[in-house]
Amino acid sequence: MKITVMGPGGVGGYFGARLAAAGNEVTFVARGAHLDAMRKGGLRLDSEIGKLHLDPVRAVGDASEIAAADAIIFAVKMRDTESAAESLRPLVAKGAAVFTFQNGVESTERIGSVVGTGSVVPGVARIASHISAPGVIAQIGKFARLEFAEADGKPSARTAAFQKACTAAGFEAVLPPRIQREVWMKFAMLAPVAGLTALTRGPIGPVRANPQSRALLEAAVTETVAVGMALKAGLEPDDARTVMALIDTFPKQMMASMAHDLLAGKPIEIDGLSGAVARLGGRCGVPAPTHTFIAQALAPFAAGKPEV
Repeated sequence: MKITVMGPGGVGGYFGARLAAAGNEVTFVARGAHLDAMRKGGLRLDSEIGKLHLDPVRAVGDASEIAAADAIIFAVKMRDTESAAESLRPLVAKGAAVFTFQNGVESTERIGSVVGTGSVVPGVARIASHISAPGVIAQIGKFARLEFAEADGKPSARTAAFQKACTAAGFEAVLPPRIQREVWMKFAMLAPVAGLTALTRGPIGPVRANPQSRALLEAAVTETVAVGMALKAGLEPDDARTVMALIDTFPKQMMASMAHDLLAGKPIEIDGLSGAVARLGGRCGVPAPTHTFIAQALAPFAAGKPEV
């Protein structure tokens, strides 16, 4: 397949590299030091599942440099959603499908407002990974899986073709029957874990182990599930217990990418995570005091390291 990776960070960089190593024509759209490093020395995966050095790499600074694509892995930070989607208009006009693996629960609508909802396939990436250095993706744990499907749950040629490419690349790719539920189930895990690891500037292990911080984590999970239920996203009351059981399986040294970004002084996705839980909760009448607190506490770092 001809695959464009829009945002080769922890998600796009990892899965894009695996797909390229399997023989697909993968082009990464990157910028800054990450782009320079990829052009000079390729892309490295420092992964517990299997290390990889992809060199040479097809890497460009703008999607306009790409002639055509069958599938686009959309994994940019949420703040860049509309501008990145705008740059993909020509590729979509030629038939490319946008598979979005962004964090949060508003991605499909935001991208669709630019390129058309029918061109967007909602998805979920389940992986613990981040850019550890320009040109290097670090991944921990034994899980790396993509889940994607048409919004209406019906089979399609584009999802079948992409699943086949992913499977051939050696990682798990699943077509769930209710993709909206899966997006929200990940959100119910990610928003709390990202908020707490960013807030504490540390890994999930100590947060889980301490009774007081664990109570905060559980409250954040419960609030997210309650908002999802109110918005009829397919969640159920017992899903909070399921999400906490999942979080308990994570490597204790795992930190969400938002925490890594915070420590690196980069902008963070707080508005689309805890901020979104609080915002959507307010819209449907479900209180989310824990996420409101997390969003307020991290607000000074939303645009990057504040000047002092």
